[in-house]
Amino acid sequence: MSVAPSTQERALQRIRADVRAMHAYHVQPSQGLLKMDTMENPFRLPAALQQALGERLGALEINRYPGERLEVLKQMLKDYAGAPEGSAVILGNGSDEIITLLALATAQPSAAGRALPGRAKMLAPMPGFVMYPMSAQLQGLDFVGVQLTEDFDLDVPAMQAAIAEHQPAVNYIAYPNNPTATLWAEDKVQAVIDAVGAVGGLVVMDEAYQPFASRSWITQMQAQPERNAHVLLMRTLSKFGLAGARLGYLIGPAAIVNELDKVRPPYNISVLNCETAIFALEHEALYAEQAAAIRAERQPLIDALTALEGVEKVWPSEANMVLLRVRDAGAAQAAMKARGVLVKNVSAMHPLLVNCLRLTVGTREENAQMLAALKESL
Repeated sequence: MSVAPSTQERALQRIRADVRAMHAYHVQPSQGLLKMDTMENPFRLPAALQQALGERLGALEINRYPGERLEVLKQMLKDYAGAPEGSAVILGNGSDEIITLLALATAQPSAAGRALPGRAKMLAPMPGFVMYPMSAQLQGLDFVGVQLTEDFDLDVPAMQAAIAEHQPAVNYIAYPNNPTATLWAEDKVQAVIDAVGAVGGLVVMDEAYQPFASRSWITQMQAQPERNAHVLLMRTLSKFGLAGARLGYLIGPAAIVNELDKVRPPYNISVLNCETAIFALEHEALYAEQAAAIRAERQPLIDALTALEGVEKVWPSEANMVLLRVRDAGAAQAAMKARGVLVKNVSAMHPLLVNCLRLTVGTREENAQMLAALKESL
């Protein structure tokens, strides 16, 4: 005998089937644990600056909607990044919101003026940031993932072939890449950008980890503006040191950025986030010192990991994370958690990442504690 569905069950059927089949983004509980799984800046503001920021935030008119200070922040970000002449900026609640806005703005059944079959497409090298395919799915684009080489290098011929075949509207290049921490060679990246230009698509250079990398694509945007006229630079202040403030930004030619800005929700950046970001940029030198301290600890960490028995491979890094392969990533992650250290098991993200762990580069003391836990867990 069949049982009639309840009111709640019938209501749930109104939610898209693909959404019901998804898993929500999971954040590991971290109370009492050393948090080395999400690539956060380990340094807090000095006490005097904490007080100064608190006084500034306390004086804000939080009864009013955000206003002109957003324009101040945009100009500061353009100056900080070295944006080329004629650039405009979009602000987002983290770069995640900007990824959503890009998908929303480009989702259409065919490219304007051309008879392309099927839905608009998004393309990115894989393994890469999980939000790229997720945003494509949720906003109605088809996602095309192009596999990296076994050493996580950019497969330029494969990228060029996929771009020519699929003519994607949005093409992501994470620079450096997450979770591999790879910074691909400029000539390879430019070859991909040129291929996208030939089919009339957008390239989004995702520089979330720019404070820890040896170079930025903004240099090429300044030097060759015409060749990079379809390139947008996306960054976040999360790795800069403001993960709790949730502030992402996109820089690009005003003609393109102004169109994308039309799908941004009004007042998407709070006055608190805006003023916090302005305050941080006013103290840019302090954050630069913090990034330098993290970079200084990266290679010693890589060397120590390479020397550990049970670590099969450690990859070079241009970010504040290190990717390594062990015999059993799931067992190692669980054992490290039991010893008070959280790290990320990325094995399920892509076949190339089987038995891989991703570790945050922290302070010398944090790295030592993480290494000890890993050594005991292998």
